[in-house]
Amino acid sequence: MIFITAKFPVKPEHADAWPRISKAFTVATRAEEGCLWFDWSRSLDDPNEYVLVEAFRDGEAGGAHVGSEHFKAAQRELPPYLAATPRIVNFEVDQDGWSELGELRVD
Repeated sequence: MIFITAKFPVKPEHADAWPRISKAFTVATRAEEGCLWFDWSRSLDDPNEYVLVEAFRDGEAGGAHVGSEHFKAAQRELPPYLAATPRIVNFEVDQDGWSELGELRVD
């Protein structure tokens, strides 16, 4: 699985609207066959930062995502709302979903 986490610094005047601004991109990405998840969270420390956690089945699915029309549209449409270039961590892991956090197991 390709696992990606990205931090999006949104301009303060657009931070509250970011879920609406990014909605078309989010909906289209979640509909991709190889998308396992695509989830936004707002930072607790910086209300102008959104964190995107996403995963794709494999490199082929990740490539299809980057080559999609909705990704190209996001490249054109989202940057005007950003305060800086998003930062990303991207790696391949040998699993296909979430594992339990054993140190905080709930019985």
